[in-house]
Amino acid sequence: MLSSAVPIVEPSPMEGYSSAFLEKEAAAQAEFEGDEGGEHDPESNSLRNPLLKRTPTLTSSQYAVVGAKVSHIESLDYEINENDLFKHDWRSRSSGEVLQYIFLKWTLAFLVGLLTGVIASLINLAIENIAGIKILYLARFVKDKRYVTGFVYLTGVNLALTMVAASLCVVFAPTAAGPGIPEIKAYLNGVDTPNMFGASTLFVKIIGSIGSVSAGLDLGKEGPLVHIGSCIASLLSQGGSESDDYRLKRKWLRFFNNDRDRRDLITCGASSGVCAAFRSPVGGVLFSLEEVATWWRSALLWRTFFSTAVVVVVLRGFIEYCNSGRCGLFGRGGLILFDVSDVKVSYHVNDLLLVALVGVLGGLLGSAYNFVLHKVLILYGRINERGRMAKLVLSLSVSLFTSICLYGLPFLAPCTPCDGSAEVVCPTPEGSGNFKQFNCPSGHYNDLASLLYATNDDAVRNIFSSSTPSEFRLLSLLIFFALYCVLGLVTFGIAVPSGLFLPIILMGSAYGRLLALALQSYIHIDHGLYAVLGAAALMSGSMRMTVSLCVIFLELTNNLLLLPITMFVLLIAKTVGDSINPSIYEIILDLKGLPFLEASKDPWMRNLTVAELAAAKPAVVSLESVEKVARIVEVLKHTGHNGFPVVNWPEGSAELHGLVLRSHLVAVLRKKWFLKERRRSAEWEVRERFTSVDLAKKGVTLEQVAISEEELEMYVDLHPFTNTTPYTVVESMSVAKALVLFRQVGLRHLLIIPKYQGAGISPIVGILTRQDLRAHNILAAFPHLANKKHK
Repeated sequence: MLSSAVPIVEPSPMEGYSSAFLEKEAAAQAEFEGDEGGEHDPESNSLRNPLLKRTPTLTSSQYAVVGAKVSHIESLDYEINENDLFKHDWRSRSSGEVLQYIFLKWTLAFLVGLLTGVIASLINLAIENIAGIKILYLARFVKDKRYVTGFVYLTGVNLALTMVAASLCVVFAPTAAGPGIPEIKAYLNGVDTPNMFGASTLFVKIIGSIGSVSAGLDLGKEGPLVHIGSCIASLLSQGGSESDDYRLKRKWLRFFNNDRDRRDLITCGASSGVCAAFRSPVGGVLFSLEEVATWWRSALLWRTFFSTAVVVVVLRGFIEYCNSGRCGLFGRGGLILFDVSDVKVSYHVNDLLLVALVGVLGGLLGSAYNFVLHKVLILYGRINERGRMAKLVLSLSVSLFTSICLYGLPFLAPCTPCDGSAEVVCPTPEGSGNFKQFNCPSGHYNDLASLLYATNDDAVRNIFSSSTPSEFRLLSLLIFFALYCVLGLVTFGIAVPSGLFLPIILMGSAYGRLLALALQSYIHIDHGLYAVLGAAALMSGSMRMTVSLCVIFLELTNNLLLLPITMFVLLIAKTVGDSINPSIYEIILDLKGLPFLEASKDPWMRNLTVAELAAAKPAVVSLESVEKVARIVEVLKHTGHNGFPVVNWPEGSAELHGLVLRSHLVAVLRKKWFLKERRRSAEWEVRERFTSVDLAKKGVTLEQVAISEEELEMYVDLHPFTNTTPYTVVESMSVAKALVLFRQVGLRHLLIIPKYQGAGISPIVGILTRQDLRAHNILAAFPHLANKKHK
């Protein structure tokens, strides 16, 4: 439990973890411990037992890359703290206040959906108009054969838009860069990720997403929309910014001043973000259930579904409004929607073999993409460590490279004559459409330009289009696939808001069409549907999603006949990918150092007991129910614990009274609720000074509290502040079983009690926290288990 200067060893599949991060972590840890030399004397702490010298081998402090710097992070208090003040608060609530609490939960869920839908609509409107105007002017330059002017125009506009997005992220909100989904996963897993849901992050995420996507970078707005929905939910639950200076302090907000309700609302926000990205309400709920949320219950299911339903209503109203032509170039764009409800889906047994091939290739390509992207992110991490200017230069370099490729490659594709029997207009007039004339003569179109000279959503619709087996040439599809593979790898990781969904969809749809074109004499399924299956397979192979992804694609295509083969492809792709490497989000979590507890546990954890794990840690520090102020101050100063067992010793026997949190001890010291003699206080004495709301406040540290010498000799009655029902496990329990309990209940502390109890035996053996249960940390302390693991 005490902070230790032992270096972190990671014998995980993520070999090659940034050495610079480890150096930063060691330096930050040394600073946190107040030891400039980086060495910590185990005898310097008077709280440790001098008769039993221990060498701690488990690291308990956790540092992670959050935004642009290494931050000391802690776990969240999802467990209900059943102390006397909490019990009194619930007993004293009237039926009207309980109904108000429930009503406010649903009201906030409604507001999350409403605001997410409105903001997503405005983002779509801005992107479609900015990118659309850019493409229209570029097409005119090319049509007039002003090629140099067109290149300078495209490059200049893209660089300007990228500069806006990157500058905002670098200067104002570094946590707005990237998709934000890994950090949301970590938060809902119980990790407090600092500054991830602030007002500045929300603002930069919105403007940065518009700028980066409009700049033609190979990234999507889907991941940022998930983060935007979560930011909205967090700000609503807290009444505004996390800072007390910029937040509402209404009486009704006290109900939500806790980590549990904030977690539930952020889950609604994540679901709303996915729904806003794909117009998929059920898929959004299942995405949170399958991918981001660790803890779930039926009441949360209903609220997330309610939030996504509100988002769909807002988006539908926005689309109906824009269909009248009052939204500029928006039209049908801005929302990925590929309606194939009128396409007949029929396949034979032989088609299942080819569909299985799509799934296998999706798993192989997805795992290969994860592997290469992992290496790229390590390289980008070293570049970004050089400072703000390095981040800006990297972002602008990627933008320049993207502009060169997007402008130059369509000239390599030959012109294709239009099909006169087709009902659609060819070449397509200015605006969205499948047949872009680009540099071709009248009556011809450039199929590669139809994919590259379009907004991201239009490109998806073009390549997904049905009944077009000969619309795209093999060479054009090969160039498109190779280009988006390269751009997807070099773009993700720069300092702009970015999402992985759309780049992977475009890559997957390209390889699906390539496979259909190569085997067209053997298939009976439409080429556009092969593009859909390829996109689903590659997403499953990279992100390892199945159920939510299946529903999202069904809601996009509006064709239930695709259900069997979509499920078939997803299961195969995920199985192949899982056998090779972790998912892309697991890789990012590992690179950032976020202590995410996975659902799966290693078999060797069953061979280790929690008592053995506790023995590798410093001796537990406990307090008495009525404790001296000086003792509390000493404990808080010299330990990094966030929870302390409260132990009584009546007449020689030992009794575990419960667990008291560091934040509650600091609240008591701040209010100077001291007793002149050692005694238990009356209930009315405590209630005059404290409520459960006072204990929910965070951010106050011991250094901000001034205590006189006279006050140090006084006492504090900890009975009213102690959680008398902490989760405990017997010392003989296996680590594997303890990990399941810790993760599923959403704990911050897990107390270990002795198997045999009696006079003279301490009622507490140790405490396990999140960091203690991480596999790489255990293997660092017990290297013999690592040897058994690899045998």
